[in-house]
Order: sequence, then C-alpha cells, then structure tokens
Amino acid sequence: MERVGLRLRIRRAQAEAGDVVLLYGDESEALTHPYLAHAWAPRGADLRVAAPGQARKVAIMGVLAAATRDLIVHTSTTKRSTDFIALLTVLDGRDGPQPGRPAKPVVLVLDNGPIHTSKATTAAIAARPWLTVEWLPRYAPELNDIELKWRDLKRHHLAHRTFADAAHLDAAIHQAVNSLNAERRISHPCDKLRIAA
Repeated sequence: MERVGLRLRIRRAQAEAGDVVLLYGDESEALTHPYLAHAWAPRGADLRVAAPGQARKVAIMGVLAAATRDLIVHTSTTKRSTDFIALLTVLDGRDGPQPGRPAKPVVLVLDNGPIHTSKATTAAIAARPWLTVEWLPRYAPELNDIELKWRDLKRHHLAHRTFADAAHLDAAIHQAVNSLNAERRISHPCDKLRIAA
C-alpha cells in the first residue's frame, strides 16, 4: 500500500507540473428515496424517512481530474462494464488525442472492481494506448480522491430529498455535478460557504 501511495504522489506531482493528465475513477449510486446525512436520532433508532413507491437507483460512473478538480460523470440505470466503457468514450473527446492539440499521457487511477477488470473493459482500455491505468490495492478508498467528491455530492446536493423518478434524480445528479465544478472555480473559498446538511 505504501508503494502505491508513493506512486500516486509522484503521479500527482507530474499532473501539477502539467506532464500528465491524472484522473481518479470510480462508481457510486444514488437513490430516489432520501439519503440522510448528519441526521440526529436516539441511539438504536431506525433512520428512515417514509417515501412513496419503491426506490429507484441511478448508477454514477465518474472521474475526477487531479489538476483541475473537475468531476466528469456518466449516469446509467445499470452499473456494468458497458456503462464504464461509455465513460471512457467521454474521456476520448476530453483527454484523448485530437488533431491540433498536444497529446499528454493520461493516467487513470482505478480499483480492482469487476467492471474495471472485465474482458470488455480490458479490451476498451487496451484500445486506448494513450491511457495508462494505475491500479489501487483492494479496500483502499482513502487513496482515491474521487471518494471525497462522491461524499460531497450525496451529503450536500442529494441528501434529504425525494425524487419523483430516476429521470428526475439523473437530472439532479448532473445539476449537482455542474454546481460542484462551478464551486471549484470560485476565486476565494469563503465567497460561498455551505452548511453541512
């Protein structure tokens, strides 16, 4: 684990110097029923909010750019290799080689989840010679910077809300990602303070 941490520090330094594009990739999911964050309850109480209907899930595939701190997401009703490959297609246009644009090596930090190691994903990564994968050890989310963005997304943008259906949740996710990316561009962090939910 220490060697991986050292390699990531070197990669981060390379990204800050502009030598590589460093991306942290992972998946998460959100539910149409309320996600509770920072809610008080007596010890042992069941923290649930009654909501109509059955909860629907939206899977979120994403990457966090280390240098710019931009969050790029692809949403889907499933969490499969094909959905992750759709995210790679988004990266093709964003960071892949383009005529008239200087090419930089792209390093994608991933865990060993099944959708990252499937045959389809392995073939899709191999078809992108400009993309190098830096594999994380198992059970080491603290090494993946995108985990903090997922927490921020759920805790401050999606918590304590009920969505009518998966389409409304999907729209809210994209709106929240746009908001997170806009917050990063604020000149001074104290210009827009946010109280934890």
